[in-house]
Amino acid sequence: MSSLPAPFTAAHRSYVKSLYRRILSNELNWIVQRDLWRARALTIRAEFERNRDVHDPRALAQIFDKAEAALADRKHPDPYRPPEAPDGTKWERNLPPPVGPLFDHEPYNEAHGRAEH
Repeated sequence: MSSLPAPFTAAHRSYVKSLYRRILSNELNWIVQRDLWRARALTIRAEFERNRDVHDPRALAQIFDKAEAALADRKHPDPYRPPEAPDGTKWERNLPPPVGPLFDHEPYNEAHGRAEH
């Protein structure tokens, strides 16, 4: 990755947290059962903790490149999406009816010279 943030800045922390969340989310796509996923999540956390004290920017860049490549290699082809989220299985299915009238008859009747019944 060519545009990594400078180490130990707010952008760096945000990038690390984003990477961690993306890896956890991707693992949850592969392992649906939470009890099995939790063991993998602890392994991922231990790997992040192991690299916590790395202060060399070049070493950090290599670690991030390796992590991004591993994430890209392991990316799930059909990730989980909540049913009501956009692209979810229930997105725009069974929409509630509109609150207002579907057709306003009074202006139509007035425009066409029809008397009210």
